[in-house]
Amino acid sequence: MAVIQKHGKSCSPDLVCHRENHPSDKLGAPGCHKKWPEHNTHWTRPVARVWTVVLLLGTCLLYCARVAMPICAVNMAEQFHWSKSESGMVLGSFFWGYCFTQVFGGYVSDRVGGEKVLLLSAAAWGSMTAFTPILAHFCSQPIFSMTLARFLMGLLQGVHYPSLASLCSQKVVESERGFLMSTVGSGSYLGTLVIGGAGSLMLDLYGWQSVFYVSGLLSLLWAYCVWKYLLKGEGPIITLESLGSGGPQSKLSKRHWLRLLKQPAVCAVIVTHLCAASTFFTLLSWLPTYFKDTFPDAKGWVFNVIPWLVAIPSSLFSGCLSDHLIRQGFDTASVRKLMQFFSMGVSSVFTLLLCRKTTFPWAVTFVSATMGLTTFSHSGVSVNVQDLAPSCAGALFGVMNTCGAFLGVLLVYFSGYLIESTGSWTSVFALITTVNLLGLCTFLAFADARRVDIDYSKVRHHNIHI
Repeated sequence: MAVIQKHGKSCSPDLVCHRENHPSDKLGAPGCHKKWPEHNTHWTRPVARVWTVVLLLGTCLLYCARVAMPICAVNMAEQFHWSKSESGMVLGSFFWGYCFTQVFGGYVSDRVGGEKVLLLSAAAWGSMTAFTPILAHFCSQPIFSMTLARFLMGLLQGVHYPSLASLCSQKVVESERGFLMSTVGSGSYLGTLVIGGAGSLMLDLYGWQSVFYVSGLLSLLWAYCVWKYLLKGEGPIITLESLGSGGPQSKLSKRHWLRLLKQPAVCAVIVTHLCAASTFFTLLSWLPTYFKDTFPDAKGWVFNVIPWLVAIPSSLFSGCLSDHLIRQGFDTASVRKLMQFFSMGVSSVFTLLLCRKTTFPWAVTFVSATMGLTTFSHSGVSVNVQDLAPSCAGALFGVMNTCGAFLGVLLVYFSGYLIESTGSWTSVFALITTVNLLGLCTFLAFADARRVDIDYSKVRHHNIHI
């Protein structure tokens, strides 16, 4: 005999619980399944696969547009007579814009749908990228126009990953989230490789303007194809009314947010992501300098390309592995912890090996292993936020990413201070390892995969026997 339990007013009327058991159900109280309104039903597997490929290409183009300026910065500095500090101001302005829209992007995505936010933002930052050369040439002070353009680029691209988290939590079943997030996450490495190779070639043949034109127009083409073929021409209009009535899964009051942030599992994902993102940002910023200082005769393309070639299949493998383990019946929280152990624990072993005096091939091997294992985080803490709070995963991921970005900048600056004061890279790699282990221990101790965005203690059950 089946027993259906309906919740009282303190819970969404659309949340229905069944007493049946499900091996992969981690959504709160035991035996409780969620049933959202029709507009939040999960994608079928074929549809999810199509969206995975599309979002992978979108993330790839996101990084092509993002890295266009660093690739062209030297040529632009020569043409416009920028000093090193002025070039740094242009490049650094992206970060400040990027931090400001993380939480907002996730909040809007939770209410109106991540696909709408992704589409609108892609059209905006694609247009900004394509118009960058025009702004540089027609402004009397290119340094100011480029600084403003990079700041706006940061604002527009800051909503991308929180929107992905929100979209994945609403549309993808738990046992397939790891594959989608790890595959889409590998787009960042693919985009860095593509723009590094093709962008450098266009830079030499057609000038720096071509890099912005091509990456911007391709991004606009991607946004058009998503609108035309996946959204079926439906206008991605975001109104104030839609923000105020974005469905029951988005209506969390300030009191609920405070209760959410007091949960140990939520604090664990924030601290862990903060540590993982900041150490990754530090490695990304300083590894080229490490190779140039330690191996001055080495070819740059080797250490700039090989680690990313390793990172792409590693990210895909981690997603397949985590989803396979969950489908086999392993506890979701244990799988997330295992992935994070590889990302922050095992990778730290290879980071410490860089402290020793080593040869160039071994250094490239250690760095490649470090970067490859770091991608396991896509199937760990990055997905865990969707397990814990699918109703506000976008906004919560925005909080995590903002904290990680700010700490990343501080860690990069402090690493530079350590290099100058000690004259050794050992202190930097030891610092990265320490931060990683701090985040890992926090995650292993407090991480969970049960929903915490619904207060089940205040839910009234009415049994209806069938």
